[in-house]
Amino acid sequence: MSRTVAGHDEQRWRPRLAAAGALAALASVAVAAPAEASPDYSLAATNFAGTQIALHEGVVPGSARADTTDQTLGHDVSGHQGAVDWAAASAGGAKFTYVKATEGTGFVNPQYGQQYDGAHNAGMIRGAYHFARPDISGGAEQAEYFIAHGGGWRSDGKTLPGALDIEYNPYGDVCYGKNQADLTAWITDFTRTYLAKVKRSALIYTSTAWWKQCTGNASGFGNTNPLWLARYGPEVGELPAGWDKQSIWQFARGGGLPGDQNYYNGPFGRVVALAGGAA
Repeated sequence: MSRTVAGHDEQRWRPRLAAAGALAALASVAVAAPAEASPDYSLAATNFAGTQIALHEGVVPGSARADTTDQTLGHDVSGHQGAVDWAAASAGGAKFTYVKATEGTGFVNPQYGQQYDGAHNAGMIRGAYHFARPDISGGAEQAEYFIAHGGGWRSDGKTLPGALDIEYNPYGDVCYGKNQADLTAWITDFTRTYLAKVKRSALIYTSTAWWKQCTGNASGFGNTNPLWLARYGPEVGELPAGWDKQSIWQFARGGGLPGDQNYYNGPFGRVVALAGGAA
């Protein structure tokens, strides 16, 4: 004899209850949010300061440099160059270098230790830079990632403040799918977070053409963040709005030397001063 539940035959209701449970399970699967795609870092190992600027703006080959009096030679490097012979770089006249540390919030230069510490061991002043990915996460988040993976600063007289490399997006829309106001706000979030955490203002690496196109030529950084300008020709040329001078000029790609070539805008004592805490 079968039992009854609330006056009904239990055996008669079991199939219906099972079917209702199956339908509920199917419904929960149907409404589940699709998994988010992982950020694309497929080019991270070959992205470095100026790769996209050279691609979009071109390089003037073999151009004679402008007056280099009181200019200090330096380089910048990233993981794609592998281990760097810093003793040779120093013997060739380089006094400082910037090393790529991170990209976005998911890539660390695998050569960072050899490049960053190797430059220091060769007696060069060195700093780290971050390849910006505003399409992946916020500016504050990327500043914190950068600091946590080598982008900080120490008061040893040999460490330059970190730099933000913000240039044409190698993965898609050149302005990372953001309008000018939002991209300017992203840069502000990065630089303010870096200053708050490290107590130094980050340099901003960019080109005038990109800055105009993607920030609307924002002028609010010139009094706070030293400019590291990329332009591959005989003259520095026009600066982005807000800056009356560049601190560093990346003037050439490679050239048989480790990394790209830069001039610090002043004698070596100015490089030492920046490392020591001067703006």
